[in-house]
Amino acid sequence: MPEPCACTSLETPTLTAALKRARDARCRMVRSLTVEMLALSADRVRLRRDSACKVRQIAMYVCHVTLRMPMVEVGLGFGRDRTTVSHACNVVEDRRDEPHFDALISAIERVATLVFPIGDEPHA
Repeated sequence: MPEPCACTSLETPTLTAALKRARDARCRMVRSLTVEMLALSADRVRLRRDSACKVRQIAMYVCHVTLRMPMVEVGLGFGRDRTTVSHACNVVEDRRDEPHFDALISAIERVATLVFPIGDEPHA
């Protein structure tokens, strides 16, 4: 039986590591963007207690819904499970009935799509 090509076996872990770094960087950047946008709109949008949790929920929502990242990938990028991402998306979607909150999320989504154009995500 022929030996597998050495170049293929060496490239796969490197590619996987590069994709993980890209995913993690994307999640960190969306979280940072969310923090900055919330700071700018603090007078209009009232975040309830546990603001770090709310920031993470909004960032997870933007990564999944706007940037079209799979829930599993978003969860890995934030060090959480996909079910946590699902819960975050539900929480944010429920709050979008509030006009100021919806405007904030829409603004974050617009900026995120400028920074990360759809279809520009890394692929395996």
